[in-house]
Amino acid sequence: MRLTQQEADPIGGITAAPLVVVGAGLTVTTSVVLTVAHWSEVGSPWAAFLAIALVATAGGCAAVLAAPGRAPFRTESLWLVVALALGGAIAEYLSTIGANRFLYDDFGPVVVGMLILSLAPFCTWVSLLFSGVVATAVLSILIIGSPATTVIAAPVVTLVAVESASVLALTAAAAGYSWAIVAVTLAWQREANRAALQRDSELRAGIARSVQQSRVSVLGREVLPFLAGVMTADRISVADADRARELAEALRRALKAGIESTWLDDLAATIRLSRGIPVSVDDPTGASDDLADDQRSALTALLTWLSEGSRSAGIRMSIELEVSRRRLVITSANGATPPSRRELDRFIAVARAVSMRAEALVTRENVRVELSHVPG
Repeated sequence: MRLTQQEADPIGGITAAPLVVVGAGLTVTTSVVLTVAHWSEVGSPWAAFLAIALVATAGGCAAVLAAPGRAPFRTESLWLVVALALGGAIAEYLSTIGANRFLYDDFGPVVVGMLILSLAPFCTWVSLLFSGVVATAVLSILIIGSPATTVIAAPVVTLVAVESASVLALTAAAAGYSWAIVAVTLAWQREANRAALQRDSELRAGIARSVQQSRVSVLGREVLPFLAGVMTADRISVADADRARELAEALRRALKAGIESTWLDDLAATIRLSRGIPVSVDDPTGASDDLADDQRSALTALLTWLSEGSRSAGIRMSIELEVSRRRLVITSANGATPPSRRELDRFIAVARAVSMRAEALVTRENVRVELSHVPG
């Protein structure tokens, strides 16, 4: 369960990115409205403006770092956003120090909690919970220094509990969402993988039967008549020997191709049979087997999508071995309705979310996608 929604469901992570922008906008609006509401308590306008600026920076960083083009979102990014938001809370405290009559109109706890909640799809429940606890501890220190000037006389523990409630509640909501959505997604994936494995075994069996029938047809069409002719001939000529050598080499290549075929070859064969477009794979070393399961899923989704709806007239794939990486190049000849760059960007974001470098180039003639990864 140490996964994020973005890692377990990259498409869901992409659709959740706009929510971060909304959350960032709400935090900035909240900081401005509450600052105006208790402006009579502000003793240092510059500190108040700095507080709003830090909150805006935190929201901007959250929106930018959670964008699909920068996937995956890292824990360090969460701590950066929380640190900037806490900086805004500290600046707000300094702006009203000695004159803060009411604690409920301070925006620090609410802003920090809202930012943590908006980043829930991109962080693990553990990191969200830990960041919320740390933020609560920092904000509690500020609250302890405020009761001397507040109108309401209450024990410090009570004030800390009341003011920390918003951060802890929003943090608990974020952690609960992250845990629940990952659990549901993984459960769904297990069921889908079980069905896919069953379908894959049936498909492989069908391909194996198809290859076997193809080899039998070659034997029946070429080898058996040749052997019958040789057996009835008075003597074997040089041409017969050459023909026998050619047939033996053809059978050897067919058998070798069947033994050395990878899952990518099987996928290409499936696309050829189901879509009726030429698909070629150049993977002489079998490097495609180094791809992790989620990377294979992302590549399968891309190839399946490219082969649908007359997007492609033909697909060529090649895997090149570099010093420490594997580079896979997909070249798709444009069909009647070629894909747009905006459509490809979604798959690029998914590839990056599963630890692959991805770049796409769209021209009038073809679409070229380059994926690279470090084998585990």
